[in-house]
Amino acid sequence: MEMKELELRLERWPHLEPYVISQSTGLREVYLARYRDLQQYKFVDPQFRCLYMDAKTSNLLFSKNSIFSTQGPLIRILSIDGYLERTTPIVSLNGHSARITSMRLFPLKETWLFRNETHINENVLVTSSCDHSIRLWWKGRCQRAFRGHNGPVTVLSDKLLGDENGKVFASGGEDSTVRLWSLSSSGKRGQKSLKATLYGHEKPIALMSVTGHSASLIVSMSIDSKVRVWDASISSSDRNSSCVGTTSVLGVPVGIKCHDSLIYIAAGSTIEAVDLRTMTTAFRTSTNQGKLYSFGLMPSKFLACTGGLDRAMLWDIRKSKETGKSDPMAELDGHKGPVSHLHMDPYKIVTAGPEDPDINIWETDTGNQTNSLTSSSLDGSGYSSMAVDGLHIATAGHDGEHSVIHFRDFKNAVCSSSTSDCVIGSKFWRPLNSSTDGDESDD
Repeated sequence: MEMKELELRLERWPHLEPYVISQSTGLREVYLARYRDLQQYKFVDPQFRCLYMDAKTSNLLFSKNSIFSTQGPLIRILSIDGYLERTTPIVSLNGHSARITSMRLFPLKETWLFRNETHINENVLVTSSCDHSIRLWWKGRCQRAFRGHNGPVTVLSDKLLGDENGKVFASGGEDSTVRLWSLSSSGKRGQKSLKATLYGHEKPIALMSVTGHSASLIVSMSIDSKVRVWDASISSSDRNSSCVGTTSVLGVPVGIKCHDSLIYIAAGSTIEAVDLRTMTTAFRTSTNQGKLYSFGLMPSKFLACTGGLDRAMLWDIRKSKETGKSDPMAELDGHKGPVSHLHMDPYKIVTAGPEDPDINIWETDTGNQTNSLTSSSLDGSGYSSMAVDGLHIATAGHDGEHSVIHFRDFKNAVCSSSTSDCVIGSKFWRPLNSSTDGDESDD
């Protein structure tokens, strides 16, 4: 086991060596401690770059070694390695004629473009727009445009639906319809991509999520907080037959997350869980936060997080379900204005907002703050979008005249945020071939 942990350490951090290994602390514990601390951004010396843009960035998305961003109808792709080394130009994708509303990555192997195993791990980018269209991108160009909505396309499904016989993705629009599109259809020889148009909503679609217990079910929520569950496997001339469940909640929709047979809905000032098998409410928790601006869920830990005004709150789902009380597990204070950007994973919660120059990092299990990241490039303005992917975080700010994307990579960070001095290697690590009392960080 010690040799295995040493190999993992050398693979991940080849330029660092353990700073302290006592008889009671083995390589495995050292490796896991550093991995956890990196995931929780407990360092002040990540690799950092900023890029000024000429328009407001509305969406950010990580894809392996790339960052996708949107400015109005334009998509821009930045190579992370090239971005850090300042050697790679930005690739721009043109095709939409109006603002892009949503970006998703779907496996290339599920599309008609897949030819051989060399591309087995690649993704295609799918974007929706106010120009009434959806576009699929690969190899730096648009491979297919999907048209059928009678208005702006507002949202795309977070995952694909279907089985090995063919995958589809869903879209929702201001025309109040949910539409299902085939990824195996190239559009040639009369092949149609639009597989179904699902009617039932009376207002524009705001949110969608594929269920966790069935690959054919998708949940949609309109701006009037009406919720419908659709079965993509049902094929019928009856326009409403695909709807297999309905419910509604109070308040403005904020977020929905599916897990197993439950859907968690954040709307107004409440979190509600609905059992999709019976369409009954499993539990409801009032957050007492007034208006909610963002929502995150970590179902494996039975935790949820909501962003409100000037703070976020961490909730224990099991406790709320058992007692019906609305007491948060922790209050994540220290923000200015609405907390509209929220990321939650097993290690950390990241919170930010449009009026706050600080990005705050918190431990998922406890709500304890681990770090605060500040970007002063735009004179104290906040953030218009945010994306987090493991050890990477990208944020975009906008002050009305300028826009800037900030990128941080914590992979090789060594200077702990918990100490006032930059001690090389934090508790366990230091750069290779450095003296034990060195005072230069490895960047």
